[in-house]
Amino acid sequence: MAPPKPQLMPEHTVDRTPEYEKFIEELRAFHEKRGTNFDPEPKMGNLTVDLLKLFKHIVEHGGYDKVSDEKLMWRKMCEGLGLMRHNAPADAYTLKQIFYKNLAAYEIKTVHNKEPPPPEILEFTTAKGGSLLTRTLENFTARSLKGDKEDSGDDGTPSRERSTVDTPNSARASRGLREAPAPRVIFHPDTNSTRQTRHAGSAQQQPAANPSSNSNSQNSQQPPSHSQSHSSTPIPSHGPPHAHQNRGSASVMYNPGPDHSHHLVQSFQPPPLQPLQLRIVDTPTSNPELFNKRRRLLRQPGTSSTSALVRAALPPGSLDGPNIYERCLLALRSGIRAEQAFGLNHLVKISFERGDKYKFAQFSGLAEGLTEFALGVGSLFYNVEWIISNDPDADDGDIGELDGINGTLDILERIAQLKPKDVQDNFQPSEFTDHMTLVTEAVLTIRNMVMLPDNAWFMADYAPIKDLLCILLHLPDMDLTVELKHFALDIAEQITPNLVLESDDPLYQTLLGQLKSNDRGTILTALRAIGRISMNHATETNKLHDVPVSVLQNLMDWLLLNDDELVDACLDFLYQYTAVVPNLDTLIKGTNVEHLVIHLVRLLSHGAKRYHKDIVVSEARIVYDPPSEQVVSIPPDLLERLLTMEEPERTHQWVRCTFEEDPDAQVTQIAIWQAYNAAFLEPLKRTGRSMINAAEFIRNISSVYHTAGAQVFREQGPTGEVQSRFIIRGIRPRAFPISPENRGYLGCQWTRQPTSDEQQQQQQQHQHMVCGAWHLTTESMWNHILTQHLGEAPGTDNKFSNKEGTYSCHWDSCRRYPTPTKLNLMQLMMHIKTHLKAEEARHNALYPALQPPPTPAAGGPGGATEPFPGGPASGMTTPGGGPVQVAPSPKRSKTRVIKPASTISLTFEETASVRDERNPNVPPQAAGIPLSAVLILRNIARNVVKTDAEERLRKQSRKRLGDGQEEDDNDEAKEEEEEEGALVVVSTVPSYPGLVVSADAGWNERLFRPVMPRLWEVFCENRLLAPYITSLFKLLEPVE
Repeated sequence: MAPPKPQLMPEHTVDRTPEYEKFIEELRAFHEKRGTNFDPEPKMGNLTVDLLKLFKHIVEHGGYDKVSDEKLMWRKMCEGLGLMRHNAPADAYTLKQIFYKNLAAYEIKTVHNKEPPPPEILEFTTAKGGSLLTRTLENFTARSLKGDKEDSGDDGTPSRERSTVDTPNSARASRGLREAPAPRVIFHPDTNSTRQTRHAGSAQQQPAANPSSNSNSQNSQQPPSHSQSHSSTPIPSHGPPHAHQNRGSASVMYNPGPDHSHHLVQSFQPPPLQPLQLRIVDTPTSNPELFNKRRRLLRQPGTSSTSALVRAALPPGSLDGPNIYERCLLALRSGIRAEQAFGLNHLVKISFERGDKYKFAQFSGLAEGLTEFALGVGSLFYNVEWIISNDPDADDGDIGELDGINGTLDILERIAQLKPKDVQDNFQPSEFTDHMTLVTEAVLTIRNMVMLPDNAWFMADYAPIKDLLCILLHLPDMDLTVELKHFALDIAEQITPNLVLESDDPLYQTLLGQLKSNDRGTILTALRAIGRISMNHATETNKLHDVPVSVLQNLMDWLLLNDDELVDACLDFLYQYTAVVPNLDTLIKGTNVEHLVIHLVRLLSHGAKRYHKDIVVSEARIVYDPPSEQVVSIPPDLLERLLTMEEPERTHQWVRCTFEEDPDAQVTQIAIWQAYNAAFLEPLKRTGRSMINAAEFIRNISSVYHTAGAQVFREQGPTGEVQSRFIIRGIRPRAFPISPENRGYLGCQWTRQPTSDEQQQQQQQHQHMVCGAWHLTTESMWNHILTQHLGEAPGTDNKFSNKEGTYSCHWDSCRRYPTPTKLNLMQLMMHIKTHLKAEEARHNALYPALQPPPTPAAGGPGGATEPFPGGPASGMTTPGGGPVQVAPSPKRSKTRVIKPASTISLTFEETASVRDERNPNVPPQAAGIPLSAVLILRNIARNVVKTDAEERLRKQSRKRLGDGQEEDDNDEAKEEEEEEGALVVVSTVPSYPGLVVSADAGWNERLFRPVMPRLWEVFCENRLLAPYITSLFKLLEPVE
């Protein structure tokens, strides 16, 4: 079994509730009264600490003293409050200090109802230690003096080693690694007289009188060895006071009882104290002649180097030399090839490993040194030496002299004038290869460093970097220069957000020239660099003027590629390009904008996932057939069983057998009472029994079904008067009667010869007269057909003879024997058996809850056959022995059926989306290629109406309309024909050939009308893009 996943604590937040505001105000008033500083929202890194949560959490765990006394408890407090970050010890101490400065005194005052210690020993000191409730000026002074003396690092050099002396009773003893135990101070026995002075006696009695004070004072005392190390003279030996001081100091770490003293310890004699060896230090006061001599030597003009004097004046170990950063910088600026190789090799590693902290601003001359060395690439491929000149008054000098202040505006013309050297792409001298490697390392160092935004801003303000990029990107097209060009494009991508480039800027023209390359990496980086121009500028925007038409056509062609990264970069470029109105004029003149709009509409579904969702309009429910107006007749066998019952059981059974529940149906009380009288009045009279009265009959009906109930329904009659109807709501007549055992009766479907009255009714209703006799089993139905409809009578042995005769089948429009046919009786009855089994199967399929049990087989007379041979009544076989497939008769339907739920199927599209990290509860927003495509369409729809091309198109349309009317003024028919020809034109879009577009319409009509069906489809199916397409539709609405 896998271990359970650890539950992540929620991030700590400040809940600004009324309780929190009240608590902060109380704290602020408490600190103002106390005279201490109060920080209502202290910080732990990037998190703001909720002081109310912190106070409650610490108080719940016993308060400051108890939490401090338990090891690692402050770390648990950080974890419980969700404040644990990466450095657990630092976080724990920071949280402890926040509580110590802001809440410790408030806890003592409000929770413990005591007066807190003065701020001098609480808020104005560090959070080291605990025991705030017992802290006083007396017991805290000695410890604070010792801490001030040992912890002060103003006049000395801080040590790298940690102190190993610590008090064992302190709760903050060693939270991390185990430290070495403190050295034991051996007890010094008193060798002087046993008589003690008054001072010594009082010193010995004081610890017994005040044990808590003694404990604190012992913890704050220094060992004798430490105090002696600062003494310059021998310390006189005093017997009892000295021994007592040693005992107090030793008791800090180890205080054995009198039973544990060994005789060797008692007899130990300490060695005599040796005086310290002192060394005279030369100072201007003690040795003025030496310092005057040094000053005279320093003032001498002929001194070539004072480094020896400086080193002599400084203590040994003070000069460690420059660090690796300074070493690499000085090596780069030295001009020595070996040193430059060393510096560039390490600068590449430093810029890659420490690129997040290695900044140009911290090392003066680093940017200049790297740029000047990278410019040495000109001497490798051209006969030129590129030199940076920082003289503002210098005139135009040599072709290789670059303006280091404002940049070289004619750098492209100078590069065009250069004559390239004959450089072989595959074979080069070793000097060439080594120099090329160093140049590549210099450019790579710049590339790595500008990945830091601070360095990118620094280099953007350094003018020669643009000249360097132009030179690198115009190197010959060789395998040698591919890497350098990619590095140069990476640098341009990082610094262009901080640059404002006009259309005539050399770097802007150079980047546009890279879009004519066949290298995918070059195109991608150049597109990103151009698209990021002026991104970080507060007021300037990227206008993208003077983009060549060939570049625009390439962008449209690249939209057809199956390359998401390249398509995304092209769309970003086109979004910024179409946001400027003059650019759309160039786009319309030089390219086929209709094709561009079609491809943009296609990209609205880029990467879309289509799915179908069924929405329920109405839930599934049980429905009933329209209720029958007549109550079914009672079968004779059922009537005999009901007559044997007494009231009210007879009424209950009759209602169950002839009615069923239907919450929406109703039966009039008079109709149900008449049906009951028609069934039982005459049989009861013959037996001499009386009928139940109507009121009691109605009450008994209401107790059969819980949905049935007698009601009085008032309605308006045809003449306007209000009529009352007495009904029983909640029941309806059954389509067939059922037995008390809940078995349904089968109706006989044999058509018979109608009587005169029935014949007239048949002609009016166009229906066949069906027998309709009810039988509980197919066996009784078989006997009923044989005796009642065929007229056969059983013999003396109660069997039917298999005689030959002329027979026809009248079962429910049977087509097997519709006319009299000569055949044996057994053959006809076998045929009728198939009808009976089919009827039983249909009945069971329509009403599965009323399926009867299997019917036993019955024998017939000699020469006859069993009515249902071969198994249960529910089984059916064909003459060949195979199963018979029975379909429900269309003339009947279920009395109670389930009406399925009414649903509609909707199709949706899901494209790329992203969630707002600052507000995760907001629904996802559109992103990626579909969003860029719809934004470009919106730019085109908004700005194309402002272009000069729009005015020219409308002028041409009006001129064509005017010419057509002047030429055909006399002929009305011809005038209408010409007018129609002037008002409409045929679209030339291949995707929509023959589409009629109004000739006097503008560019929006011509561009977007062919794609309107697809736009509406995306609007209906894509929820993420629907708001953007809505704004597009608003821009396409004609302006009145």
